[in-house]
Amino acid sequence: MAAATVLRPYISVILAISADGKIADRVRSPARFGSSRDKAHLEARLAEADAVLFGAGTLRAYGTTLPLSSPALLEQRQQQGKSPQPVHIVCSQSGHVDPTLQFFRQAVPRWLLTSPAGAKPWLPQPPLAQFPDVPPSAPLAPWFEQVIEVPTNADGLDWTAALAALKDRGIERLAVIGGGVLVASLLALGAIDELWLTVCPLLLGGVDAPTPVEGKGFLAAIAPQLELLSVEAIGHEVFLHYRVLRR
Repeated sequence: MAAATVLRPYISVILAISADGKIADRVRSPARFGSSRDKAHLEARLAEADAVLFGAGTLRAYGTTLPLSSPALLEQRQQQGKSPQPVHIVCSQSGHVDPTLQFFRQAVPRWLLTSPAGAKPWLPQPPLAQFPDVPPSAPLAPWFEQVIEVPTNADGLDWTAALAALKDRGIERLAVIGGGVLVASLLALGAIDELWLTVCPLLLGGVDAPTPVEGKGFLAAIAPQLELLSVEAIGHEVFLHYRVLRR
């Protein structure tokens, strides 16, 4: 696997996994099996980023994102000259994101990364006009501050173009928090720099339960290789930090 030559942000993947390597159960319930210590760890990683990227499936599962709430982390960002919250970016080729989700009422900047066809329901008219199933009483919101259109290819969104577009918009550090299809796409491009994995003390099992890397997978001869940078056991969880090696 060749390293990506695309101009792109530095990309960190942050995920909590079960002891058998699943990021959710077989019905893809929201993965809330991490401890309060893991949540604090996730928030600390997000505070280091300019933007947080996640797939529409991840957003549908949770209905929300994780805004920074720690006074220390908010102060840290202020001292670094950053906005209080990183940008939260939903990626969806179809552009079909439920505009009534609680996500749209959270105090975070929101962008949508989508195809030209997926952008149409959001531009230029208000989204409610394009979603007849939304009740008239649904609260209005600023929706997405930016809708970024990128081309598609046989595998979905063109991630070379997408990452370059984010870089052009000032995103230097990007945190990816799911799901497995998104992570697999970025790994295949050679565009992930590090992984933070929290191993949680439960077993989910099941062939349908998603893993951190979905899709077709990699043959062993060309699989991405990792270098373990740190390991820390706190309570019943293990916090792993890996660097992705370049070939």
